[in-house]
Amino acid sequence: MNRGIVYAVAAYVIWGLFPLYYRLLAHVSALQLTAHRVVWSALALAAVIVLTRQWPQWRASAANSGVRRIYAVAAVLIAINWFAFIWAVNAGQVLQTSLGYFITPLVNVLLGALVLRERLRAGQWCAIALTAVGVIYLVLSYGSTPWAALVLALSFGSYGLVKKTAPLPALDGLLLETAILVLPALVYLVHVDGAGTGAFLRSDAVTHLLLTGTGLVSTTPLLLFAAAARRIPLTLVGLLFYVAPTLQFLLGVLVYHEPFTHAQAIGFGIVWVGLLCFSAESALVRRGLAATS
Repeated sequence: MNRGIVYAVAAYVIWGLFPLYYRLLAHVSALQLTAHRVVWSALALAAVIVLTRQWPQWRASAANSGVRRIYAVAAVLIAINWFAFIWAVNAGQVLQTSLGYFITPLVNVLLGALVLRERLRAGQWCAIALTAVGVIYLVLSYGSTPWAALVLALSFGSYGLVKKTAPLPALDGLLLETAILVLPALVYLVHVDGAGTGAFLRSDAVTHLLLTGTGLVSTTPLLLFAAAARRIPLTLVGLLFYVAPTLQFLLGVLVYHEPFTHAQAIGFGIVWVGLLCFSAESALVRRGLAATS
């Protein structure tokens, strides 16, 4: 099998299994977990950059004020995304994280049309409309808006939009984003420690290990994804994306036994039909372009 496919599947499987890891830290507040993830991820990414001898280039890029402004926006968006994900997982809303990432690719397409004025094909509009119907149906069946899913999709979709014009490679960019967030994260962690509510160094050894491990857990799939993107077409990378929310969906239903009613099945089903239309339409267009080239 193509090593790129192996790397991509491994990355998405790890992302899909993230709820298992963060559920072990359910006794730590989502905000503290997010702050720890920022700090330990920054350290892990810095270690990778140093070991690959890219530190001088990264430091030169980070010194550019224009580059920092772009990545400051990305940093805010990824912090919102990380917090929403951790909160949803530890609040017993893994199905919402699944829904959020299922609709993220379509949010990316819609933002491209609205912000970058990219022209959408009829099939893409149809897929977006079906997904919107599915989400509206879920809102009506829930009796409330699935805010976690929508925040995840909108924050990650907006993050992708910002990164589309960002100048740095993925790892360099994420290090700059987390470096921007490190100071406020550390200030917050020092504050909660001083208030006696901090988890680090006040809990058991397993909690300490899991908190420091958030950096490695966050960095590993990113490295695998970067390796995959260099070896296989981005279209295939995009299709394999659905491995992660599918695993999260299965975890929510089969492992955590979250309620999945008939009405929710209909809503998710409509979203899945929209995604199938989107994927099929994109594949047909790519095949047509390949045939004429």
